[in-house]
Amino acid sequence: MPITPWRKNPVIYEINTLVWLHELSKGGHDRITLATVPPNEWDAIASLRVDGVWFMGVWQRSPESARIAQEHQGLQGEYRRALPDFNQEDVVGSPYSIYRYEVSDDLGGAAGLATARAALAQRDIRLILDFVPNHMALDHAWVFEHPEYLIQGDSEDLEEKAEEFFQTGERVFAHGRDPYFPPWTDTVQLNGFHAGLRQALIETLRYILDQCDGLRCDMAMLLLNRIFEQTWGQRAGDRPALEFWSQVLNGVREKHPSALFMAEAYWDLEWELQQLGFDYCYDKRLYDRLASDTARSLRLHLLADLGYQQKLVRFIENHDEPRAASTFGSTRSRLAALTIATLPGATLLHEGQLEGRQVKLPVQLRRRPPEHTDLNLHAFYRKLLEVINAQVFRDGEWRLCEPTEGQGGDGHSSLVAWCWAKGRERWVIVVNMSNSNAQGRVHLPWGELAGQQWQLTDHLRGEAYERNGDEMRYQGLYVALGAWGFHCLRFTQM
Repeated sequence: MPITPWRKNPVIYEINTLVWLHELSKGGHDRITLATVPPNEWDAIASLRVDGVWFMGVWQRSPESARIAQEHQGLQGEYRRALPDFNQEDVVGSPYSIYRYEVSDDLGGAAGLATARAALAQRDIRLILDFVPNHMALDHAWVFEHPEYLIQGDSEDLEEKAEEFFQTGERVFAHGRDPYFPPWTDTVQLNGFHAGLRQALIETLRYILDQCDGLRCDMAMLLLNRIFEQTWGQRAGDRPALEFWSQVLNGVREKHPSALFMAEAYWDLEWELQQLGFDYCYDKRLYDRLASDTARSLRLHLLADLGYQQKLVRFIENHDEPRAASTFGSTRSRLAALTIATLPGATLLHEGQLEGRQVKLPVQLRRRPPEHTDLNLHAFYRKLLEVINAQVFRDGEWRLCEPTEGQGGDGHSSLVAWCWAKGRERWVIVVNMSNSNAQGRVHLPWGELAGQQWQLTDHLRGEAYERNGDEMRYQGLYVALGAWGFHCLRFTQM
């Protein structure tokens, strides 16, 4: 299946596969699967100019997980808030409680996925799927066939920590967990220190990557040797000499050298995971700064080493986070979207984000409520995706710029600015990270500005300005922005 290599700074589009296909099916008489998605739907995705599609939740879900999700009292309120008319048939279990790494028959099976992958490849779009390294479903075959792959306990654990352990037959197993939160009671914990498990996961990943072009690895930091040891202690056995991810990724890349690996990562462990072989790691810190921090905090974040930043996944929404339109509001979400899309690294967008959806859907549900499209926000995203498709944002030179005081006052303290250059292309992005007016001068690194007149075109706001090159070169580019305002300026010599 010929397809060009991954571009630098790719745009990745996450789709909740089951929900998406359910909505496509409502318009016709037959149930649509990955094998029968109409060509115009693939064309619609291609029109976004994304580099990859992440089909979230394609693997077979556990029957036991579905039962637990249907009976879980703590989840009933979440279901009702998201989908007031939900019924038991809508609750299909978590896609991260994996029963088998086989594409669900409801979605079209392996043949349907192959058809979808081919349709995407024809449009030069790559396919990303999920891999869950930390846990499996309670009724996964390894519980019965390879209990040595799993973290086990004893009757005392079962009595004293009933929420953390469960019994199957004569054996007691641990539920999957993050050490800072209650366990996921629809899962069983894999033993990342076990040599046999590591080899089995290498073979599993090779099989998965026969069907796609990259993987999003769930909660990847939990498998770092020291984190795993801190979580499970002697239950896991002795710490191996090799890091889990170094061994597993190297083993997989022997067969799939061009596969992209994206880590869901938290706790400031992104750099460590990058060193072990991940191409990209979640930049949750940027999300938090955009949601609730200051311009100074954002500037400090962007002072990090460029090589590190180029391997970060920038996002303001995914299936784990609240909807961006709900968190940021209509105005701020534009500023946040412009920021993540024009920084070095990968940009992750979530299906429904462009339309301004506000309801965060629990992953256990198969359908979502109808919502009105924010047409203005959708038009903004369309323009933004067109802008960042330019080659300058893919392999140009990125630099952080310094704002200083403008025509009085210290309004520049809420400004953050950066620029891109490639050949004769020049772009400057400025954002006002406050709910007040801001003004200041942005200092640019381009000596060739001097001695020329320039037109600055804001491709997102539809405005144009004429500026003197000497002033911009020696005094800085003067900007004045309203609350949560921004500029996305292309420089053209007049």
